[in-house]
Amino acid sequence: MDFATIVRQILIAAPPILIAITFHEVSHGLVAYKLGDPTAKRLGRLTLNPLAHIDLFGTVLLPAILIIMTSGQFVFGYAKPVPINPMNFKNPRRDMAISAVAGPITNIILAVVSVIILKLIITPLAMISPAFVSKTVFIPLIMMLQLSALVNIVLAAFNMIPIPPLDGGRVLTGLLPHKQAVSFSKIEPFGFIIVLLLIYTGMAGAIIIPVINFFKRLFHLY
Repeated sequence: MDFATIVRQILIAAPPILIAITFHEVSHGLVAYKLGDPTAKRLGRLTLNPLAHIDLFGTVLLPAILIIMTSGQFVFGYAKPVPINPMNFKNPRRDMAISAVAGPITNIILAVVSVIILKLIITPLAMISPAFVSKTVFIPLIMMLQLSALVNIVLAAFNMIPIPPLDGGRVLTGLLPHKQAVSFSKIEPFGFIIVLLLIYTGMAGAIIIPVINFFKRLFHLY
């Protein structure tokens, strides 16, 4: 890809990624706040301002590298985790699981909203607009909404891998009996190493790609 194409890909990818990760993190903090934990609110993390959630590597460098390496076919990123203190919950394990699942659910909702806007508004407008307007305005919007749906699906599927500290691990911890939950939670310090191994060996893809393909077929993407 030449420089102009890379810049174009980044400009198209940046808004969907920022929206996806911002809403994901805010939903964690907002649900936790409703369940009794004010930690995220006190630290100013219940805001839709992306600057409050940006992680230099996960939000900026990783997506940019993936855009360049995959020609924009696969983009993924993450934000700074919203701090949650389960000791503020009435039922720590249950409420932590509810707070955790809020992120992936929000991403699925964003994916659905993106597809609805794409199918019912932007694509019909592109078809009846002059060629110049369609090419300069609506085609980039179509690409942005397609990517928004895909990014949100990937983010939801990846985060539901049942390994702590991913959301799926926290949900599973909340569902397990107390003794098993305590034992399972002990792997959290090694969670990211396990996740990296799953990605390296392709096992993560075996988990999330069927989910991604299901939603792509459901939404008739690409």
